[in-house]
Amino acid sequence: MTIRVLLADDQALLRATFRILIDSCADMEVVAEAADGAEALLLTREHRPDLVLMDIRMPGTDGLAATSAICADPALTAVRVLILTTFEIDEYVARALRSGASGFLGKDVTADVLLAGIRTVAAGESLLSPTATRTLITRFLASPAENERSPAAERLLVLTAREREVMAWVAEGHANEEIADKLFLSPLTVRTHVHRAMTKLGARDRAQLVVMAYQSGLVRAVPPNGAR
Repeated sequence: MTIRVLLADDQALLRATFRILIDSCADMEVVAEAADGAEALLLTREHRPDLVLMDIRMPGTDGLAATSAICADPALTAVRVLILTTFEIDEYVARALRSGASGFLGKDVTADVLLAGIRTVAAGESLLSPTATRTLITRFLASPAENERSPAAERLLVLTAREREVMAWVAEGHANEEIADKLFLSPLTVRTHVHRAMTKLGARDRAQLVVMAYQSGLVRAVPPNGAR
C-alpha cells in the first residue's frame, strides 16, 4: 500500500527536496504541498493523505495550530501528523503531542531516518523513543496546559483492568517487548491490549494514548530529581 504524504513547509526549496526524496520510494508519494498551516488544513481535507509532514514555524497559521485543527476534525481521524522542524525544543515537542501529532523529528535527520519515521507514523505508531517519552511526560505532559481541562478519570472505566495496566506501562515509556516481559505475556498480546485501549478511548495512536494516561491521572509523573 502506498503512503500518501502531504508536505507543509513555507520554504519551497525544502518542499521540493522532500518531494524528490519521498517520491523516489516505491511505497510513498507526495499528493500535495502547502506553504502555511491554513493551506495544510485545506489540502488535508481535500486530499485525505495518510500523513502530513508538518513544519512548525510558518507564516499565518503555524504548524501546531494546523495540527490541532487536523486532529480535532472527525473526518480526518485516519490522518497522521509528523512534525519536522528546525526548532527541536522540548516545549514544542510537548505542544505538538498535545495537539495530536504522532511524531517529532528535527530537520537535521538523515534521509533514511526521515523515511523510516514516515513509515512508522503512517503505521499508527509513535515516533518517540521510550527515553524521550519519559522525559517529555515528566517535564510537560503530566500537567495540563494553561486553560486546558484534563479528561476525567471515569473515561478509563471502559477499559479492562489489564488494558489499564498495559496503558500505564506504555505511558511510562516501555516498549511492547518490555511490557510483555514484566507481565508474562506475549508481545502480540500486549499489542492487542494497546490497540483495544486506543480504540475504546478514541486515541489516534500510541502517542495520544500516552498523553491520555497522564492527563487522566492513570499515571503520575515523578518530578525531576524527586523535587516536589
